[in-house]
Amino acid sequence: MTAQQSLTYDAFVALAMADPAVVGLVLKGSRAHDGMATEHSDHDLYVVLADGTATDLSRFTGHRTSRLDLVIVSLAEFRAAGGIADFGGIAEILAAKVRLSADEAFRAAGSRLDAYANSLYRSVKNDRDGEPLAARLDATDSVGHLLELLFALDRRPRPYNKYLRWELARHPLPGWDGDALLGAVDRISATGDVAVQRRLFARVEASARREGHGAVLDAWGEDLRLMRPQ
Repeated sequence: MTAQQSLTYDAFVALAMADPAVVGLVLKGSRAHDGMATEHSDHDLYVVLADGTATDLSRFTGHRTSRLDLVIVSLAEFRAAGGIADFGGIAEILAAKVRLSADEAFRAAGSRLDAYANSLYRSVKNDRDGEPLAARLDATDSVGHLLELLFALDRRPRPYNKYLRWELARHPLPGWDGDALLGAVDRISATGDVAVQRRLFARVEASARREGHGAVLDAWGEDLRLMRPQ
């Protein structure tokens, strides 16, 4: 076993904390979500270096084992890329990354609303036309767009599926019961239940219109009738 292969998370953090070129360490993945880590979880760590500095830690670029994955980037690269030890503004950058700007959120929500409506419409139409497999596949597609939309309406990026329940429990979407939403998503993904899809769409439509996205919905014209509760 080489020295790099045997490198532990604690040992690397000690090296990084003693290196003046390091301006921040950012832990990601299961270890950064309270209660999500298991015996199989590794440590995913971003090592953020001051711009234009040299460091011996560069020898760990690309380091990846079953217990420790390292991504070594400059501060400028980290700022551009989308448990913290912070010595140089990293926390502020992270705070900005978890909130979309108003313009970003509005554009993302409009795009995802249209994609959600498209997949929902196809699902309901395929169910009506006796194509159950196509209806379920389109329903599953709609769920991804729906989640992107709901988080964008709250100016947040959608979390990875693994952390969705964790995120909703700790940071609920305004106006939504997390367990009820997940129950509906589960039902739709598993069965393509048209009645559930329509009830959910009614809530989404009301929310989207309140947030100024009525034009996206109105562009669907009479097709909206097929998406709404009958």
